[in-house]
Amino acid sequence: MKAVHGDSKARRSLANIYAIYAILKFYVDDYYNQPDKYRKSDGYDYMRLFAFYRGLYGGSRLQNHALNSRVNGEFRNKFPNVVNDLIIVDSGKYLLHIDYLYVGKYDVSSTCCKVIERYIELLRKKDGDLLNALRSMKELTDCEQKKNRLKALLDENTEARVFEIVSYAILKKHYSKYKVYFGYSQNSVGEEELQLFKTGRTNAIDGGVDFVMRPVGRFFQVTEVKNYDKYLLDIDKVMHFPVTFVVKTYSLKEDVMKDIETYIRKRANGMTVIERRYKSAIEEIITINELQKWIADLTDVDIDGIVRDIDIYYRFEMNLDEFDEEQSI
Repeated sequence: MKAVHGDSKARRSLANIYAIYAILKFYVDDYYNQPDKYRKSDGYDYMRLFAFYRGLYGGSRLQNHALNSRVNGEFRNKFPNVVNDLIIVDSGKYLLHIDYLYVGKYDVSSTCCKVIERYIELLRKKDGDLLNALRSMKELTDCEQKKNRLKALLDENTEARVFEIVSYAILKKHYSKYKVYFGYSQNSVGEEELQLFKTGRTNAIDGGVDFVMRPVGRFFQVTEVKNYDKYLLDIDKVMHFPVTFVVKTYSLKEDVMKDIETYIRKRANGMTVIERRYKSAIEEIITINELQKWIADLTDVDIDGIVRDIDIYYRFEMNLDEFDEEQSI
């Protein structure tokens, strides 16, 4: 549950937590402090649990993997010496093993529910803070004030999801100002704006590509890590196709590039083919400095468009479709 206060790409694990919480809630109502009665229980129907946790905050797009396998798999990864699975699955019904509901003679299920409910409450507040900031920004009439508020969202301590979404909105608007000329022949060459597309959620399995540009076919990867092996891994994922890295740092892009090249030389240990492969695959480095500079060059209309995009993509990222329409920007 580091996602509440962490500034990294800490996963919220809502699917796993909500799967457990759904069973706990029904258990507390039916079997709290009744171990003998619970031991005879057949469990709860899948559709009942699924409907419950999909109705929770941020749960509208959750799938059934948590109930069916993921919770037990991750539970065993963290506690490899346990004998029993956390969730017992039996012919479409689910229940928690009694071993994990009692500490000695004390039923801890109600306390567990309160912990999860507090976690949900903190997540809701955290999500609301950004949405309120966006709403407040939209109400400003001074363009420079809007730009300063937007720049404040770009910081080395900004949560990774927020940084990725904000940087995408800025890059999308920045590149839309540029035009290129494409055609299959001299007579068919036409003018096109550069368009940037986000590939999915920040924790999606996207093959090392966060944004894709058309029609020129550029790949962008957002990162905050200083472990440069992660950069090379991202390059490997796309078969050494050139990648532009958007880095959550105030360091100069030239310094970041020097650090990466130093790491590549160390990894290559004199092997020219390895050194050439990775160096040629780094198309550009973009840092907070460039993003903030590009904000300064935008118009009031541009800034309003960026704020709207951040609002849309943040709601999508966090599964916030349950917010009322009037809360949207």
